[in-house]
Amino acid sequence: MKLQQLQALIALADGGGIRAAARMLGLSQAAVSKTLRELEQEQRLPLLQRHASGARLTEAGQALLIHARQVAMQLERAHGEMEAMRGQRDARLCIGVTPWLVPTLLPEVVLRFRQRLPEIRLELFEGLLAVALPRLRDGQMDFAIGPLFEPLAQEFHCQPLFSHGGRVFARNGHPALRAQSLSALLEQDWVVNYSPASYRHVLNQLFTRHGLAIAPERLICAQSMALLAGLVQAGMLSYGPEPLLLCPEFAGKVQALSLREDMEEIVIGVISLQGQAHGYAARGFIDCLRQTLRQRMRSPRPEDRALAHMLTLRF
Repeated sequence: MKLQQLQALIALADGGGIRAAARMLGLSQAAVSKTLRELEQEQRLPLLQRHASGARLTEAGQALLIHARQVAMQLERAHGEMEAMRGQRDARLCIGVTPWLVPTLLPEVVLRFRQRLPEIRLELFEGLLAVALPRLRDGQMDFAIGPLFEPLAQEFHCQPLFSHGGRVFARNGHPALRAQSLSALLEQDWVVNYSPASYRHVLNQLFTRHGLAIAPERLICAQSMALLAGLVQAGMLSYGPEPLLLCPEFAGKVQALSLREDMEEIVIGVISLQGQAHGYAARGFIDCLRQTLRQRMRSPRPEDRALAHMLTLRF
């Protein structure tokens, strides 16, 4: 499998046909057709469905396209990093961050990173996994910092940073605050965050491993912190990271329930594509995060102690 073959596959997918792909690559249509035929012969699979108005990818072609885009993006990153180190180009770093880190740790990490590597163009996403994982897959995002769970490790490289507890919580004054067991909460509406990959993991964390089941329609998925906070204030229960209770949207407005069931620790770490080496900017950001975590764990400030009490470092 050659790079020019993968580039031809990407160009055909983006252009919708051989003619457009040839124009994008600056090659003749015959050269592009030959390159793609050779790729099909090497893989012993039909990758294209050719028709009068153009060509489209088969299921095998779509599967290979995902890898082709990753290869092309990784090569572009390598060129960009070498140019940046020669001073010829600004390097870019794109990161997804789990939402509760934004008001608690992220500002200090970013300031530390800017002092160390001021030439890096930094792009940050509030990286709920449903938002971050597609960007990781297609190479738009360098890495994400978020919860790790077993199915994730089958596709991505996961590097633990710290862990914290998970808590069930409700708005102040909610009748459910008197509940002592999850079994008393199965008729309540819940709002949680999950991705397609983590849905069963969330169900297991909350209910299945305790021998309980909840009607699927009672579990509402919210893909932003604002949605989550708004629906909790509207009266829904939620389950999430304990540090969420320190964030402005929740602090003083919600309370954690005291339940007899134990919640498993949630591990937070760096999530990146398998086989993708971190560049110098990514390594620098991760190191700044580790330094900030160590400093907060030793800090005498009450707000830092409250967070440190919830976290266990894993590096």
